[in-house]
Amino acid sequence: MSKPLDMELFLAGVLSGSYATRQRHLRQARTIQNEIAKRWQRETPWAWKRKHLVWFLEHYLAGRKEATRYFYLLTLRLLAQRLKKSWVFNI
Repeated sequence: MSKPLDMELFLAGVLSGSYATRQRHLRQARTIQNEIAKRWQRETPWAWKRKHLVWFLEHYLAGRKEATRYFYLLTLRLLAQRLKKSWVFNI
């Protein structure tokens, strides 16, 4: 059995800002990871494709406030940066 991905360690190189901001990004990244794992059985960010993150934005966050969608968008950009992908997301 493999160990679950430590999202804090995964994002350590790209996280910056205050303690509260870093904690928010980590909490949101774990939520993104859990929802993608439930929907597509893709446990780690290395297995994700752009379509998985677009699904999260369009379906999981549907009906959420614009501010919530914006903060998740910032976390998605951090994930893409960490994966060294040039993905662009629109909200």
